[in-house]
Amino acid sequence: MQQEKIEETLARARTFFSKDRYATETTGICIEKVEKGYAKCSLVLDERHKNATGQVMGGAIFTLADFTFAVATNFDQPVTVTAVSQISFLGTAKGNTLYGESALIKDGKRSCFYRIQITDDLGNPVAEVATNGMHL
Repeated sequence: MQQEKIEETLARARTFFSKDRYATETTGICIEKVEKGYAKCSLVLDERHKNATGQVMGGAIFTLADFTFAVATNFDQPVTVTAVSQISFLGTAKGNTLYGESALIKDGKRSCFYRIQITDDLGNPVAEVATNGMHL
């Protein structure tokens, strides 16, 4: 029963965020898990995500982080937008898939703070993002 509820919630989240076409269609990001104040998303890497030197483009990494934040803050909740976001690139992706995990650190009446960690499927840290959101 619990597993059915988790799968139903995930299906609803994927349907809702399918309207974010840049993240889901153009970039190829998939929602893996969503709970109140938490989301995990994945991005299977291919040539469209690479820069001229063959590394994963910083914009693709940031898009994964930003979308993961959006899922954690906006699914079944009032609208929240990014007010400030800072990314620290920690290393190059060595695997074939990136994962973003967004976790709520502090939630207030008008603002919130999340930490988003980006890793690859080999467990390598790729980036860490600190994002302040504003509740609308």
